[in-house]
Amino acid sequence: MGYVLAFAGSNSSTSINYKLARYTASLVKGHEVSLRDMAKHPFPMYSEDYENGHGFSNSLIEFKNEIGNAEALIIAVNEHNSYPSAYFKNVIDWLSRLDSKFLVDKKILLMATSNGNRGAMGALDVAEKMLTRFKGDVVASFSLANYSVNFDEEKGITHAALAKIHNEKVNSFLKSIS
Repeated sequence: MGYVLAFAGSNSSTSINYKLARYTASLVKGHEVSLRDMAKHPFPMYSEDYENGHGFSNSLIEFKNEIGNAEALIIAVNEHNSYPSAYFKNVIDWLSRLDSKFLVDKKILLMATSNGNRGAMGALDVAEKMLTRFKGDVVASFSLANYSVNFDEEKGITHAALAKIHNEKVNSFLKSIS
């Protein structure tokens, strides 16, 4: 049996989406979980010229292999101006150039959070379209609005109704990989 790979689509060392991914990963029972902090994995901005001149980095190949070896993914995507961050888009661009089938049949729990009232819904919607384009199977999605009010690093999601929804989404995801 493979493992569940959890990461955020952010390269920020203080990413609230990484904190949500880490918390969610802590709830996974019955599966090995690997948590990847993308802030420690910079990738150059994708361009054909760069690819032709430098090829694919070892860190990109390692990440693609981690995804390939994983049974499923937990991804928390961050939002910049209602869209996934340039970093997340860049990582997807690189992965898709390396192997356009990098997500085929991969079960995904897709999440997003922000300090705003929409909870990064714009980024969540766009990210779902991006991931399904590469044949990823988004089996559950979750948005956490008002992160600084509804999340505590020690306790997790503090808003009871949102915590219940989150747990339902996690359980749905886990059932899909059982």
